[in-house]
Parts: sequence; C-alpha cells; structure tokens
Amino acid sequence: MHGEERVEDVFHKHSFSIDHRIFFDLSLSTSSYFQIDTLFLTPSFTIVFEVKNIAGSLKFIETPPQLIRTSADRQVDGFDSPVAQVERNVELLEEWIHTRGIHLPVYGVVVLAYPKQIVELAPVKTKVLFPKLIPSYIKNLYDNPSKLKKDSFNWLCTELMKGHRNFIPPLICETYHIPRSDIRTGVECKLCGKLGMKRVFRNWSCSNCGNNDKLAHQKAIKEWFLLFGGKMTNKNCREFLQIDDMKTATRLLQSMNLRSEGSFRNRSYYMDFK
Repeated sequence: MHGEERVEDVFHKHSFSIDHRIFFDLSLSTSSYFQIDTLFLTPSFTIVFEVKNIAGSLKFIETPPQLIRTSADRQVDGFDSPVAQVERNVELLEEWIHTRGIHLPVYGVVVLAYPKQIVELAPVKTKVLFPKLIPSYIKNLYDNPSKLKKDSFNWLCTELMKGHRNFIPPLICETYHIPRSDIRTGVECKLCGKLGMKRVFRNWSCSNCGNNDKLAHQKAIKEWFLLFGGKMTNKNCREFLQIDDMKTATRLLQSMNLRSEGSFRNRSYYMDFK
C-alpha cells in the first residue's frame, strides 16, 4: 500500500464527531495551480495533509528549505522540502478560500507514510505525523470555534468540487533540463527505498530488505511518463524496469490499462493524465 493509500485507509477506518468533508488528490487554481494530497474540511478549520514516502533517516532543514535523506547504505540525498510545499499549499488554499469571502483557519501537516522513516531533525513550525496519529491530531482541534453555518459550509464543499481540475504535471526532465542518462533506472522498493527490485515468478523482490510486491512496477512506469513523457515502447519499459523478457514487459504494460497504438513489435503506450 502506497503512502496516499495508507492515509486514505486511516480516514476510512476512523469516524469524527465533527461535521466534516474529506477530499483526496484535490487540484485547484488561484494565483497558481496547486495540488493537495488530502484535505480535511470542517466549519471550524481545515487541514492540508502532504504525504511523503521517502525511506531512511530524515533531516528537515529550514535555511534553505530542504529535506536531507540518509539511506540505509549511508547514501545522502537532497529533496525539495515537503515543509515548504505544504506551507505553499496552505497559503494558496487560504487565498482560494478568501476570494470566496470565507475566512477559515488552515493548518498544514506533513505525513510520513511509514514508521520506518526516521526523523532525525524535525521542522520547527510544521507538524510531522505518521498516519495512525492523524485522528488524534484532528480531534485536538475540535475546540476551534465554528466559522461557518451549515449552508455556507455545504456551499464551500460544492465550490471545492467544482474548482477541482485534473492535475497534469510538467515533465521533470524537460522542466529541469536533466539528460536521460542521468536518471537512475530500476523498480523502487516502497519499504526501504532501494532501487533495483528483481522480477521473480510474476513478483518483484527486494534483495535489500526482502520485501515482495506484485505491483511495484506500476509506480516505476508512471514515473517514466512523468520524467520523459511521450510514448513508451517495450524496449523503454525493459530498460527502465531492468528486465530482459519482451513478453514480461508487454504483460506489465497491458496490466496498466495504458492507451496504445501500433501492433506487435511496433506497439507503443502512453499515459493520459487527463
């Protein structure tokens, strides 16, 4: 189960006594487009949850905003700060709400999908939670005074649904001028973050932590389209997933319900993000 799905599962399993609505994968536009993993909305407050699935020991650096990850093999990598991302989403959501004549407190939370993610240095202001702690965090905000009457609250929920637009992400390599040769290939283990899972009897197996995952290729194929765009051939698939068998690559591509064109050896696949 991937990070966003783990958070969804928490909301499906817990009940909240306060009047509320939950939006998953919400994309809105105000002075800029922005995408929210999970939005918890009440007449008293709203919470923006930003879900991250980055394995290893994590340091949230304030200046400049950055996330530093040290993996199990002691490799150090830098990432855009999820704190800066959630703060930006909070500001844009506040702007979006204010343009509709409503003033509602907006909180931002970074959610680490798995307890194996170790926080070595936490951010100063922004809350960082694991999924199981989300319900208690929400319930601690119940004392906030109500800002909206029922009809205004229902109207705002309708506006959010009307304002949603399918998010079409920019191509990463094109945006940041990254050569294809600089991209590390392989299927990533969702538990330990190690690249290079092996295809064994219609399953993916991680040699680093022993995790088995039948659907690990789905994330890798989606990432290929986010990186490069265009159409994926059987050869592209084999090279990126680090597999040799053409029939295996065909089965994996067809299992993704991708659009395709051409036939047999000339067939190519593409992902319609709309």
